[in-house]
Amino acid sequence: MKLITLLSLSLFIIPGLMMGQKGVDNGSKYGKGEDSIRCRTNLSLYSEYYRQKNYNDAFPYWEIVFNECPLASSNIYSHGANIIKNFLDTETDIVKKEAFYVYLMKVYDNRIKYFGNSNKYPTAYIYGIKAVDILRYKKDLTNLKLANDLLSKAVEGRGNKTQAAVINLYMSSTVALFKANEISDEKVVGVYTKATDILDYQLTSKSDEDDESTITEVKADVEKMFAASGAANCEVIQKIFSSQFAANKTNTEWLKRVSSLLDKGNCENDLVYSVSVSLFELEPSATAAKQIAIMCLKNKETDKAMDYYKKAIELETSAENKGTLYYQLGLIYMSQDSYGPARSQFQKAIELRPGFGLPYLQIGRVYAASANRCGSNAFEQKVAFWAAIDKFVKAKTVDPTIADEANEQINIYSVYYPNKEEIFFQGLKEGDSYTIGCWMNETTTVRAKR
Repeated sequence: MKLITLLSLSLFIIPGLMMGQKGVDNGSKYGKGEDSIRCRTNLSLYSEYYRQKNYNDAFPYWEIVFNECPLASSNIYSHGANIIKNFLDTETDIVKKEAFYVYLMKVYDNRIKYFGNSNKYPTAYIYGIKAVDILRYKKDLTNLKLANDLLSKAVEGRGNKTQAAVINLYMSSTVALFKANEISDEKVVGVYTKATDILDYQLTSKSDEDDESTITEVKADVEKMFAASGAANCEVIQKIFSSQFAANKTNTEWLKRVSSLLDKGNCENDLVYSVSVSLFELEPSATAAKQIAIMCLKNKETDKAMDYYKKAIELETSAENKGTLYYQLGLIYMSQDSYGPARSQFQKAIELRPGFGLPYLQIGRVYAASANRCGSNAFEQKVAFWAAIDKFVKAKTVDPTIADEANEQINIYSVYYPNKEEIFFQGLKEGDSYTIGCWMNETTTVRAKR
């Protein structure tokens, strides 16, 4: 009886072994027996159609491999994502489109399940590319939060190996959530800091994660997004980084990063001074010198501020930035009624930034303010306003954005022109050329008050 029973059982067990077993059931790469043959056959068929970009014909064979032997190859998942995204991009039926999207998410989840321990493309990497596709196909707030969370895990897991595209999307989704009042400004600053740290590392280490031009482009995008976010306010920056200063006052990279944040926010606080002084001692730079100068002005240390502005000018390599520094130094001289030196700085600013209208505006104001100091009589004092208004006109010509301000100055000071009788008694007529002496030494045109 026992023998008969064993023989009877074998009739069921042996055929089962011959028929095979799927890889999804036993954890093998291809399965066993007939199922192994079925897996390899469908893997070969879908791969050939995929290579030809014949996604419609590839799909049914790919689906068998995906469902029955998920450990056959990691390519199943990258290929599957491409196949399904092709369907998503061409499908117009909303119900079918949603079904394809759900399937795409399942592809990523299964890739994490079966190949999440890959050294080259681990779970953190998969989180990143999954988030990219979530935001590609879903624009609502719920999915924005989901994608941002995945991107955060991707960056945390991958660190300096994070792809530039993932960093870009992490920053943009973070800013979007901030503008939707879903996260704090401190969170935005933290993400920005993390993003720029990684990108700077990749640039300096010549990382092969992305080419240098891509990383540089993404870094510029991240800077723009952060600047436009509204999160980079001085109060938040000071709150986050003040407590870290003591431990980082000799850390050049930390000081540079915080200095850049403070500079973007046009901050004027104690942290600016502390960071700038430490950074200038370690590595003198135009930015650090400028920030020290700003704090000196706030503390009414004018002479010291001027010295640091001059140092900033010496260290600055950008013509545009140097022009701005000359302009700011000119304003300090102007505030002290040192009109000649003020004009000299404004003129240097103009040389470096030809389309910069504000220096012309200030020279005009300087001329108007010093009118009563020039000339031996009322007429000679009034002609200074001709030179002043020449500068106001020039200001709005080179920079139309300040036309309203320039016109306001023209209206204010043109009433001080000499009248026709005064011009006549000087042996002049309207339209004549006239050279103003004094410290101005400007050639202008004779005009009468209207």
